[in-house]
Amino acid sequence: MTTAAPAPKANMGQPIPRYDAVAKVTGTAQYAADMPLRDPAYAYLVTSAIAKGRVDNFDLSEAQKVRGVVDIVTHENAEHLEPAKFFSNGGYASTTNQPLRSPDIAEEGQIIAVVLADTYEAAREAAHRVKVSYTAATPTASFHSPGTVAARAKGQLAMFKDDPKVGDFDKAFEEAEVQISAEYETPPQHHNPMELFATSVAWNGDSLTIYEPSQFVHGLKNGVATQLGIDPDRVHVVNPYVGGAFGSKGSMTPRTAIMASISRRLRRPVKLVATRDQGFNVSTYRAETRHRVELGATSDGKLTALRHEGWEISSRADAYCVGGTKTTTRLYDCPNVDSLVWIVRADRNTPGFMRSPPEVPYLFALESAMDELAYQLKMDPIELRRVNDTNREPIGGKPYTSRSLMACFDEGAKAFGWAERNREPRSMADGEWLIGYGCATTCYPTQMAPAAARVRLRRDGRVRVEIAGHEIGNGAYTVIAQAAATRLEVPVEKVTVVIGDSDLPPAPVAGGSNSTASTCSTVMMVCDQVRQRLLKALMPNEGQTVGQTPSGGASRSDQRLDLDREAAFDALGVSVIEEYGEWKPDGAPADSFRAMHNGQVRMVGGPEFGGRIAYAFGADFVEVRVNRFTHEIRVPRVLGAFAAGHIMNPRSARSQLMGGLIWGVASSLHEATELDERYARYVNDNLADYLVPVNADIPDVEVILLSEEDTQINPAGVKGLGELGNVGTNAAVCNAIFHATGQRIRRLPVRLEKIEV
Repeated sequence: MTTAAPAPKANMGQPIPRYDAVAKVTGTAQYAADMPLRDPAYAYLVTSAIAKGRVDNFDLSEAQKVRGVVDIVTHENAEHLEPAKFFSNGGYASTTNQPLRSPDIAEEGQIIAVVLADTYEAAREAAHRVKVSYTAATPTASFHSPGTVAARAKGQLAMFKDDPKVGDFDKAFEEAEVQISAEYETPPQHHNPMELFATSVAWNGDSLTIYEPSQFVHGLKNGVATQLGIDPDRVHVVNPYVGGAFGSKGSMTPRTAIMASISRRLRRPVKLVATRDQGFNVSTYRAETRHRVELGATSDGKLTALRHEGWEISSRADAYCVGGTKTTTRLYDCPNVDSLVWIVRADRNTPGFMRSPPEVPYLFALESAMDELAYQLKMDPIELRRVNDTNREPIGGKPYTSRSLMACFDEGAKAFGWAERNREPRSMADGEWLIGYGCATTCYPTQMAPAAARVRLRRDGRVRVEIAGHEIGNGAYTVIAQAAATRLEVPVEKVTVVIGDSDLPPAPVAGGSNSTASTCSTVMMVCDQVRQRLLKALMPNEGQTVGQTPSGGASRSDQRLDLDREAAFDALGVSVIEEYGEWKPDGAPADSFRAMHNGQVRMVGGPEFGGRIAYAFGADFVEVRVNRFTHEIRVPRVLGAFAAGHIMNPRSARSQLMGGLIWGVASSLHEATELDERYARYVNDNLADYLVPVNADIPDVEVILLSEEDTQINPAGVKGLGELGNVGTNAAVCNAIFHATGQRIRRLPVRLEKIEV
């Protein structure tokens, strides 16, 4: 394992260090809770101790005696806010369950009061002295609980349009020479970003400034304005850095408008930093899922039938699901496919996006089943995937814009030493440790959304790029700077990037791994507008169009730009030129730009990309060791080989993919939110009991970046990879455990008590 930046291959940018590295290492990077406010009131949340019922009354007498308490807000005196529309149905909110509207309790940890004080310590002390009387009802917690309500996902929310199917699955499965039918489960998981869920708000007259970690500043701006009943132009969201998000900060949560309304009432800035345990409820999480996968195949491994049925937990208030069958039904060549997704309602907070939301749970089921099929056929798991590889997805027959899946498997297998293993389960050992190798496919849809940018070029070559993108640890500052530097032929050190501010030209949500493709394509387009102005000044009568040639290289006139920039500025008679532009991907709807300015996303790509289908691919390889006496499980090696179009920066790409692989191991062996099903309450709502891997758990992680070119996806040629790295790894771990022990485990996480060897 090396810390050196990977050398760029064909169609890769330079592995320059992160644009924001010095600021973060020296502590000068400011996050939401760091923003200075003049004489703020500090807020502390009081949250419900029951999951279902109502508040009968509050006893605030002891809390009000704490020195420095300014106010205590409950449903009895809270300002009325406009209802929030759920984001999956075209709104902005992560949930439509809005606290402080009534005494009713719909979920454990629901905000029932906010204590305001002159200091954080006073607010916390007073909050702990608030006494609440409840009438509790018996809640429904999860799949196993009585009282759940299940219904098909199709028709319940706009984002889930269909259950993909083709051919006659029942007939094909019945006639298949080899059959696999198995059920799989994944647990609830919480994001736990290092930066807590914070909101700082301040009014200046009738204008509001919000400092909050957000993956979508324009969405937050418009959503809060809607709830407060004010013009969105009077809301300003500032968010230059996000200390981790993974989906948890992608939609507006109820706390923001509540803090803004309290600040307006007090006529004083308000600062809230929710505690770690409160973060389990005031934001979203990855819901638990169940799956039934049925595969039919010929004796030589060709799939003839595939069915994937999934169940997902959601809240009573909102129909939310990730619906990963849109990927699993299209991944392999199979003429007869069926699928169905169910939403199961329980008395829980509404789930939401968590890194690779559909693919992590759904590919765990499919890739585990594929491994089971391979062993039943006595066939190498990689060869099974090769037999079923395809350049056209089976549901609609659409061609992939590019697909390097088997190239990833081949290069990854060679580097991992896959051919050296003994294929038989429980055949490899080192003393008391049983050794197993496992592999799995990883993939993630290539998605893009409309964006806008402003680019300013000075005579001396300095460049300023403005776009309301988001730095969530993904390297957005860096790759945007590289895109501008490349197109304008200036050193990257001369490029200043400004993002994370809703006053800037709008960019889409930093989710779905669309940020680099969307922002860099937009910035490149606007840089070309700048080049066009310069070249037109030099050659006013030639009327050439500046842009990439079909090969992606520079035209002859492009190559003159650096030499003639001074002459172009002389001809224009200025020392600074500025251009603004709006870009949208192929297939984006007609209202894309209007929606973009309204804080709504019109994302395209993946299986919904016109007459094509666009995905990034990879192959994961894992070595596990299982102690035959103690049943300890160790993962000494993880390797991933990935192909994702043009790699803007191999250094940051490797870092993201490495983190994804580590998270994939975590999702198989460590991470699970434990639920007390008697009370529908989360038990391990802290970083001591919520298990994540540490350095000792991950000795060796290797990332291989394959060279791939895709000219059909977007001007930057970029396939998002931020969420590619942690897909399939959980299946690879379980497949390796089977190879080591002969025991097939289908329910995550795998803990030593589940090992029966």
